[in-house]
Amino acid sequence: MSSEQEHGGMASRGVTRPMHGGGGHEMTKEDRCDQLRQHHARTQWVYWSIILAGVWTLFAPVTLGYGAEIAEPSGGRSIWLSDAARITAMQVSDVASGLLLIFFGWRSLQPDRPYSLWAACFVGVWLTFAPLVFWAPSAAAYLNATVVGAAVIALTILVPGMPNMPMYMKMGPNQPPGWTYNPSSWPQRAILIALAFVGWLVSRYLAAYQLGYIESVWDPFFGDGTRQVLDSKMSHSLPVSDAGLGALAFTFEFLMGWMGSQARWRTMPWMVGFFGILVIPLGLVHIFLVISQPVVVGSWCTFCLLAAALMLPMIGLSADEVVAMLQHLRGAKRRGESRWRVFWLGGAPEGSQPDERTPEVPELPRKPGLLARASVWGMTLPWTLVLSVAIGIFLMAVPGTFDVGKPAASIFHLGGALVVTTAVIAMAEVVRPLRFLDALLGLAIGIGPLLLDGAGGTARLIGIVAGLALVVLAVPRGKVRDRYANWDKVIV
Repeated sequence: MSSEQEHGGMASRGVTRPMHGGGGHEMTKEDRCDQLRQHHARTQWVYWSIILAGVWTLFAPVTLGYGAEIAEPSGGRSIWLSDAARITAMQVSDVASGLLLIFFGWRSLQPDRPYSLWAACFVGVWLTFAPLVFWAPSAAAYLNATVVGAAVIALTILVPGMPNMPMYMKMGPNQPPGWTYNPSSWPQRAILIALAFVGWLVSRYLAAYQLGYIESVWDPFFGDGTRQVLDSKMSHSLPVSDAGLGALAFTFEFLMGWMGSQARWRTMPWMVGFFGILVIPLGLVHIFLVISQPVVVGSWCTFCLLAAALMLPMIGLSADEVVAMLQHLRGAKRRGESRWRVFWLGGAPEGSQPDERTPEVPELPRKPGLLARASVWGMTLPWTLVLSVAIGIFLMAVPGTFDVGKPAASIFHLGGALVVTTAVIAMAEVVRPLRFLDALLGLAIGIGPLLLDGAGGTARLIGIVAGLALVVLAVPRGKVRDRYANWDKVIV
């Protein structure tokens, strides 16, 4: 292991990232300014690329012909803009965004201009939003804006690192104090990046149908179910494509997976926090909307289920990094630092340890199994949770297998899906206490059919047996392999 990796050096993040001197001494302001100038000189191609992206975006409306063939949203959906207004809005958006990228890219050719890079980044963010807000009239307009937007975000804050980070980043070991692994390591993030990328592709396919770029959508298991869901009143209740919003969320999750060094739990708490918000609460909302489809719409959507299935493990896999970040913020006052400043600029590596356990990513071709195991450190599969997942899946299948009546069917649909969701998330050791929610769900599933007049004896028997089993299975904690400093007391 190199000394730069042992001390959390940014050189381990890629050849374009800023490199600081290690050695354990505090750098002077002059040293940091010199490092910033050297890093900027090495990354000049990035800022020229932003300018070129601006030129491309500026001329995109002319070269791609946004108004040549106008796509109509699926299901006869009415939208807030006329066809002519949609074309004009996308043209104005691209021209304005292109000019702004040229301007801020040109300013970024000089070092120590972080606000210009951040401004260019937000132009990229807008480009990914614009096709949804304006219901882009053609597939070319949607594809161009979303891909260029993602590329601009990468060019401004991913490839060269955070703007001006050499001026304030505190060097040190990668692994949180008291932990047995590093939750910000590349293997830990690689699985999140891979899941987000697949989710991005799936959601873009569904969005292409809702936005009218393809005439039909395929469902291998539920016949016309996907079309019914995408064209349902629930879906049309939003002013934009809900599948497009899903694609947008997966886009940001994919990009944010690349952000920061292997010590980002300490050096970029704000980013870990926003990533956690995007994945955990918003991911839970996404999953709940999907599992409510049989009750609200009366049908399942295969690719919607796939997107939710991709999001579900991401919640547990990202929770450990959020915990490490919160522990670091909690210790800021004890270290004599401002929590607010630490949240935005990172903090000192007090107590951090060298990461001697994580395998190097270049070893992937020779040791794929080793890297795969490292990517899921912090996750275990207790037999109790695995069996809870099986019970949840069984409950979801009950309405299509037994005659249980509609009210009880809704309980089994929603209850079973929530049991699966809770059990899978609780496989993450840092949130293992969530398994007790399955006990509460078990009580609801057992008692619910007893209170319904329309529920038959079969529904009541299934509810009682499955409910009691879930309550019992929630009691054992299951094996916990790793250690998480003072968070160990929470894992009961």
